[in-house]
Amino acid sequence: MRRPMRRPKLPKLRRPRLPRLPQTRAGQRRGVQALMLLCVLALLPSTWMYAVTGDRLRTTADAPRTEVAVVFGAGLWNGEPSPYLANRLDTAAKLYRAGQVKVVLVTGDNSRVDYDEPDAMRTYLTEHGVPDGQIVSDYAGFDTWDSCVRAKKIFGVDRAVLISQGFHIRRAVALCQAAGVESYGVGVDAKHDATWYYGGAREVFAAGKAALDAVFKPDPRFLGPKESGVGQALAAAGE
Repeated sequence: MRRPMRRPKLPKLRRPRLPRLPQTRAGQRRGVQALMLLCVLALLPSTWMYAVTGDRLRTTADAPRTEVAVVFGAGLWNGEPSPYLANRLDTAAKLYRAGQVKVVLVTGDNSRVDYDEPDAMRTYLTEHGVPDGQIVSDYAGFDTWDSCVRAKKIFGVDRAVLISQGFHIRRAVALCQAAGVESYGVGVDAKHDATWYYGGAREVFAAGKAALDAVFKPDPRFLGPKESGVGQALAAAGE
């Protein structure tokens, strides 16, 4: 008579052990204290930004007269400025037409041949009343820190009005101040849509990188030689 085949014994799977919560009151107290410390550390960069920028935010009505306005890139849609970027550029054009700034420095990403934020920004501004000769392009503004450092070291900007959405403007001012540019920020109104909420949430994490950039002052991804575009545009404006 043929014996039935026995099933091979499978090894028993052990459930992963989860970390045990402290059982004593002292252990629980230390856990709460550690959690509170982590929360405080996470909020320190944002607190630093608010402290640095407290008296440097303005509106278009009370923005100080400066020679240069800096507009940060905010993405393109089919080669045209996104609605958020268009709002920034509208504000820059308004300041220029009011005589509050003489030159607009547009800084953005041109890391690919088929993606050119600064040229799209220039085209938009010229269509809204800013002469082409009063616009200077920074093609290596890959992030806010890079844009601020390049404004100072490459374009020789010592004082500027910065233009961006409200959720980003404090970080922009704090970083440009750290880079050596005396800065005032004009926060642009924006519809509270999904992009706005995403931008606000992103700033919580971006604040940590901003604090590290301000402390360690790394070189931008691309520095390059000095450029005379801002000086030439200011000279032309004075004629």
